[in-house]
Parts: sequence; C-alpha cells; structure tokens
Amino acid sequence: MEASVSRAGFDFAGIYGFFDGLMPEGLDWLAFVVTAVILAAVVLNALILSTALYTWFERRVLGRFQSRLGPNRWGPFGLAQPIADLVKLISKEDTVPEGADRPVFNLAPVVFLAPALIVFAVLPLHESSFVGRLNVGLVFIVAITSVNTLGVFMAGWASRNKYAMFGAMRGVAMLVSYEVPMGLSIVAVAIAAGTLSLSGVVVAQDVPLALVMPLGFFVFIAAASAEMSRTPFDMIESDSELGAGYNTEYSGIKFALLQLNEFMAPIIVSAIVATLFLSGWRGWGPVPGTIWFVIKTFIVVCAFLWVRATWPRLRVDQIMGLAWKVLFPLAIVNIFAVAVEVQLLRDGDTGAITAGDLWVMTAVNWGGMLALGAAAAVVLSRRAAGRARPEPSGLANMYSGRPPAGSTLGEAD
Repeated sequence: MEASVSRAGFDFAGIYGFFDGLMPEGLDWLAFVVTAVILAAVVLNALILSTALYTWFERRVLGRFQSRLGPNRWGPFGLAQPIADLVKLISKEDTVPEGADRPVFNLAPVVFLAPALIVFAVLPLHESSFVGRLNVGLVFIVAITSVNTLGVFMAGWASRNKYAMFGAMRGVAMLVSYEVPMGLSIVAVAIAAGTLSLSGVVVAQDVPLALVMPLGFFVFIAAASAEMSRTPFDMIESDSELGAGYNTEYSGIKFALLQLNEFMAPIIVSAIVATLFLSGWRGWGPVPGTIWFVIKTFIVVCAFLWVRATWPRLRVDQIMGLAWKVLFPLAIVNIFAVAVEVQLLRDGDTGAITAGDLWVMTAVNWGGMLALGAAAAVVLSRRAAGRARPEPSGLANMYSGRPPAGSTLGEAD
C-alpha cells in the first residue's frame, strides 16, 4: 500500500523555522518556546473541541440504540448541549468533604487528565510530524497511560469516602492487570515494525498490523477498553454498587475535568489504535494523510461506541479473569508467533520485512487464530456439557399455582 500524503507546513519544524528567521541572534530558545506554546494551544483546543462534539455524538447515538432521542433542545439538533453542560458544571458549588486530603483531592483530576493530553501530542498526524518522530514513542505511550492508575487512587483515597475508596481499589486492580496484556501487544507491534518510533511503525505498515496480527489487535482493543473503564469493563464507576466510584465526592469544575477525561479517552485510544494497527496517516489517492488519520480514528470510535451500547457490564471476577486467564496468554502467544515469523521472513542482510512477508504473516496468523478459536469453542462446549443441570428451588415456584415439594402450604386444615 503506497502512502499518499500531502506535506503539511503546520508542524514543529516549519513553525520553528518561521519564528527563528524573525528572531535576532541568540534568541533561538525564544523561537522554540513560542513554537511549543502555539502547538500546545492548537492541540489542546482541537482535542477539547473534538471531545465536546463527541459527547453530543455519543449521547445521540446511544439514544438511537435505546429507542430515544438524546439531547435535542439546546441548539440545532442539540449541538449546544455540551456548552450547556459545561455552564451547569461550572456554576455548581465546588464541595470538598470534611476530613479530605485537600491537596491530593484537588490534584487528582489534573493527574487524571494530563496523560491524555500529553499522549496525543506525540502521535504522528502526518508524514512530516516532528514530535511524532520520538524514537521511543511506544515506550512513551505505555509509560504515560499508566499514570491514570495513580489519578484513580488519588481521587478515591483523598475523598475519605468508603465507596470512593472501594471504587479506587477495584479500579487500580483492573488497570494494573490490563496494562500487562496491553503492553505485551505493543511489544509485538515493535517486533513486527522493527522500531519503537511511532512514525516508524506507521511507515512499516505496508499492510495494516490489524490484519497481520489479529490476535494482538484483539488483545489491545480489549485491554484498551478496560483502561478506559468503558462498557463492558466499567467496574470503576459501577453506579449500581458504588454510587459513582472514585469520583463520588467530586462536584463542579473538578467533576467536569473527570468527565472530560472520560469522554476524551475513546478519542485518544482510537488515535493510538489507528497509529499502531491501521497504518496511521497512510492512505490512497490525493487525500491528505491527516484526513486519513481522522477517518480511521472515527471508525474506531464508532466501534467502541457500538460495544458500549450493546454489551452488558461484566462481573468483577469475570473482568479480572479475562485479563489474566485469556488476554495475558493470548498476548504471550502473539509475541512468540510474531517473533518467529519475523525471524524466518526478514531479509538476512538488511533485516527488513517486505509487503509480501507481511501478507504471509497475515495468512499464517489468521489461520492460527481461527484454529485457536475453534479449539477454545470445543473445550468450552465440553466443559458446559459436563456441568450438572441446575435444579430450581421449590421457593422459586411459589407463584406457579402448586406448593413446593414437602410443603404444607395449601393443604386443608
């Protein structure tokens, strides 16, 4: 697949060169600072605006899934609803529980939100992306996204609320568990691409890695859904059990920051998926690479939304069992399979993997995944067939018109 990308001039190198030419000698550092501030402002505002639009889009789509309308009063088609929500949250009283650890309580929303903004800054949106050329981009993503665990624990601990603390403890256990298979799936991406650079990963995808390693793609998608605490993994904010989880005591602008991170997470994760598994900005024809990147990100966002609208929440034991008993072994199998294939197929002199080699890996990995799925289905069906048929309790038939066995109810005196 040939990449057809228009070179965008609005990147770090281009802006820095423009301001460096205007600055006198010895003020290179000022040009660097001005460039960084401009790009940070653009990224932050674009991401926050996209998140506001996504909140409206998600609520409208969920309404359609659930046979209702969704927000439709504020603005045409309800487009001004995110603004109304923001005004409402800002105008609410900012309460802090008595006895709470105030510095930690106030800092937790910032710690929770900052990693999402930092991760998006290093994603290569086009071919000439300067920051996206970070030579340890994959390691950077794994390291920064793990900070969310600290934010969840800080919010629950500082609230001095037992329900918030229980939600934080369960959340930390889930996040730490799912970071392991997610990190292992990223290791397989690094092995296949032969680099830790995000731009290098995109360039190496003559065939999208979602096709080359479907097992790794599935593991990453499942683990990323858990990291976002989205259905069916929304154990951190299981309102039916814990009120609202770690954010029970938050209100006002602090709660708005937590909600901003919650709705921003699908966009960030979808952009990471598009970069690692869907060949990023690479595409066909005269369409700019940034447009291809946005299209792929939007498709992944819709897939996450579809899952949220249709899947029920899993139990705590099911969530933890899926991480350690299913995703972790599958991630290990995926790493060994990809490593062996790369070792056998790569060129002995250059160490490169061609597009033909990637198609061979695609055929082998899809065959292996289908065989593994068939074997799992057979094992699970045999295990289900060997279980004893459950016998309903007699008390369950109390309204069936006949008394339970051994009962004297209904007998004449």
